[in-house]
Amino acid sequence: MKKSAAAALVLMVLLFGGAYLTATEPDEPAPETPQAQEDGEVVLTIKTGEAAERMTLRDYLVGVVRGEMPASFEMEALKAQAAAERTYVYYQLAQGRKDAHPDADFCTDHTCCSAYLSETAAKEKWAADFAPWNTRVVQAVADTDGLVALYDGEPILAVFHSSSAGSTAASGDVWTAELPYLVSVKSPEEADSVPNYYSVNTFTAEEFRTIFCKAHADARLSGDCSGWVKDILLTNAGRVASATVGGVSVTGKELRSLFGLRSAVFTVETAGDTITFHVTGYGHGVGMSQYGANELAKEGKNWQEILQWYYTGVTIGLYNG
Repeated sequence: MKKSAAAALVLMVLLFGGAYLTATEPDEPAPETPQAQEDGEVVLTIKTGEAAERMTLRDYLVGVVRGEMPASFEMEALKAQAAAERTYVYYQLAQGRKDAHPDADFCTDHTCCSAYLSETAAKEKWAADFAPWNTRVVQAVADTDGLVALYDGEPILAVFHSSSAGSTAASGDVWTAELPYLVSVKSPEEADSVPNYYSVNTFTAEEFRTIFCKAHADARLSGDCSGWVKDILLTNAGRVASATVGGVSVTGKELRSLFGLRSAVFTVETAGDTITFHVTGYGHGVGMSQYGANELAKEGKNWQEILQWYYTGVTIGLYNG
């Protein structure tokens, strides 16, 4: 009897491919797929001065968009800014906290993380415009809730700057890493749409010598200053890649830092005992140009198209990391 029952069972398995057995067993729970979190569900520690504050990603993004982009910009540009900053947040969280603030995820110092404008500070700065402008910023964050720019499924280093001089810079032209989504692209902003698009920095020969020799004591800066800066090499995007100053080779990035220039897109003019930098644009030039984004929005592009304009090859979606 036992043998005939076993034989019948084997026959049923052969006939039905195991369906008989699995149908009588409880289903195993399917593995859970990580779900993307909404901005209000993510809690960050933000350092402000010496204090640290816990706040949601939503509140942090509102403060950053207030601080980083004029609230009067086109709505699609504000949304692009919100999504770029959200992407930047997720990218940085994956890298770990910075040495500058090991006890906080981010800080409100724009030279370290991103500019941040609190509600109180915004009320003081915007005065009667606070209500309508703050509503626009909050809406920009809400309309892009949870969405980021992805490359190969991972959040990108979504850096941005104020304005470009016709083209953005490739990441390798400014930093060391060549990132495939941070290449040089055309940017549509022009002088009439950007405050201080052109700027001038003038130094006497003695001021110039003092500043440069403090960083490079071996520089030979004597006699006629017209020959002090030479051999200027440009990147394909028109930024100063390098120059020779008093016999010392330096990068355009260093010259920008030493002399407080708004960007590394500049020419050098000497007249008598003065050296003048004529500068175009503002910022490091990599990634999204904020004024360029505003012009693209005026042309009818939505925020996703703006991000894909400045970050080559990215997709826009939820991040489950």
